[in-house]
Amino acid sequence: MSILKFAAIGAALGYGVYYVTKKRENGTSILDDLVENAPEWFNKGKQYATQTIDQVTESIKHRNDQHNS
Repeated sequence: MSILKFAAIGAALGYGVYYVTKKRENGTSILDDLVENAPEWFNKGKQYATQTIDQVTESIKHRNDQHNS
């Protein structure tokens, strides 16, 4: 049973790699898109994290101000 599970996982992984690296009609693959867009997504994630941290900080400051009053 273990060998069967190992073979199924290996086949799924192999198909996944094939699908991600397969070239489309425009000559690019999903992997190419991921590599090309990764810096943009990283910057968007960084901006989102900064906004969230700022919101949490403001919320904590507001709660502390109310508690100290």
